[in-house]
Amino acid sequence: MRVFADRCPHRRAPLTSGWCEEGRIRCGYHGWLFDSTGRCVEIPALGDGATVPPRAQLTGPADVYESHHMVYVALESPWADPPKVSVDSLSEFQRGDLPVMRARASAGLLADNFLDVAHFPFVHRGTFGAQEERIVPTYHVERMGDGFRAVYEHDFANREDPGVARGERPLIQRRRLTYHYVAPYHLELDIEFLDAGGRNVIGFFLVPEDDEWVRIYSSLWRNDVGGSRERMDEAVAFEIAVIEEDLALQARYRDFSMPLDLTEEVHTRADRTTVELRRILGEIRQRGF
Repeated sequence: MRVFADRCPHRRAPLTSGWCEEGRIRCGYHGWLFDSTGRCVEIPALGDGATVPPRAQLTGPADVYESHHMVYVALESPWADPPKVSVDSLSEFQRGDLPVMRARASAGLLADNFLDVAHFPFVHRGTFGAQEERIVPTYHVERMGDGFRAVYEHDFANREDPGVARGERPLIQRRRLTYHYVAPYHLELDIEFLDAGGRNVIGFFLVPEDDEWVRIYSSLWRNDVGGSRERMDEAVAFEIAVIEEDLALQARYRDFSMPLDLTEEVHTRADRTTVELRRILGEIRQRGF
């Protein structure tokens, strides 16, 4: 795998305006051709056999890493190991990818939203939150380097459970939510259905483009769809609807900054995950990253 900055060393034109030719990159501005190492091997304006300047070299990142079908690019020397989704390697889990979403929002506030356990009955009334318990019981957050793990159990309306329609189980059931967070914007939610059985793992990966725009990459891993592509497609469509509910609220923010000073906002015991998020990002900022 090769990754280069989207910039030609000649006139800094975006290489994405060009194209690939047999594993090489052709700049769309003056046609300079670069091989897989980033070295320029042809300058059309100079003709065949011309000497190519030694500095005609594409700029690469400090490191590139692939995990769970995600490519991580470190522009500078990485300060943390890239995260992994453990169930991605388990054959019992079926994977479904959501389309990449681009939203006018804050990556920090979206991470905060994903980790928040108190907003379900209000933001997600149209999908799964209408009958969820409003009270958030005490839960524990375990710090793990520049990340954490949090486990939370609650009652919810399991409308996907076929056993509900057959009268085998009640609509309101119990589930365990295990949140995994790795700084800065790698988030994972492992949902265990304690009454109906099965697990649903949601990966939520954020890439901020600037202070106001962010790209959202998300995938599902489920072991309860019986290999059915149709059921997985339905699960993906449902997750898209959930994210769109979140984005509808996030788009209404006027200030996309997320205060890292804990005294600037009011917090409660229901906010343990989102407070820990602020602590970690604040510590990283103090380290100069």
